[in-house]
Amino acid sequence: MQPISGISIHRVSTATQVAEVLTELILKGEIPAGEHLRESALAESTGVSRNTVREAIRLLEQSGLVRHQFNAGAVIIEPSIEDLADLYRVRRLLESCAVSAPLSRQQLAPVRRAYAELAAASQEGDMFKIVARDVSFHQSIVALAGSSRLDAFYSHLMREMRFYLQVLSMEDREYLRPKALMHEHDDIMRGLEDGEPMAAAQAVQVHVDINLERLSAILRSRQGLRAAGQ
Repeated sequence: MQPISGISIHRVSTATQVAEVLTELILKGEIPAGEHLRESALAESTGVSRNTVREAIRLLEQSGLVRHQFNAGAVIIEPSIEDLADLYRVRRLLESCAVSAPLSRQQLAPVRRAYAELAAASQEGDMFKIVARDVSFHQSIVALAGSSRLDAFYSHLMREMRFYLQVLSMEDREYLRPKALMHEHDDIMRGLEDGEPMAAAQAVQVHVDINLERLSAILRSRQGLRAAGQ
């Protein structure tokens, strides 16, 4: 193939940048739940094309922040404690089952790698990167079950879960406390490395339950503030 000239490669697309700005506004509550995202208005306010805005909204849909509704277009999700509890119930079951059998060092290699990447991200203080690495770590845990169908299901689940993880990271400012962020993950890895399936499963359950409790409190607080403002 002949060398190609005149092409400028950017590491982050304009659509990704727009999606990141919108994500921050959504997580801060400046774009409230239930709000419709109008392509034309967003294109005008951001100074980019409607195609770029459309791609940014597609990225938000993938992250679970936005849902496409028939005859309504893209709408910011309205999270509920019931939905949250259901998601975490599935997480608790899948992840604890995945670590409940003895594992070889070779099987643990991807988990160990994902853990190291999460630990490195926690030192950088980038909320979005931390959430992405956190998702990857938990996906590597489920992958221990050795089922491609389960991996696909969990990947879909985590697209919706990402919203809640971002809310938790922003509200609790976890990205500013790397030691606290890694503490529960340390317990999971310790159980895996020590060849103690029951300890690893218990650590997973504690981690999931603590996160559920913290997120439920955040959602209840937000609902109370919205009710008070009505």
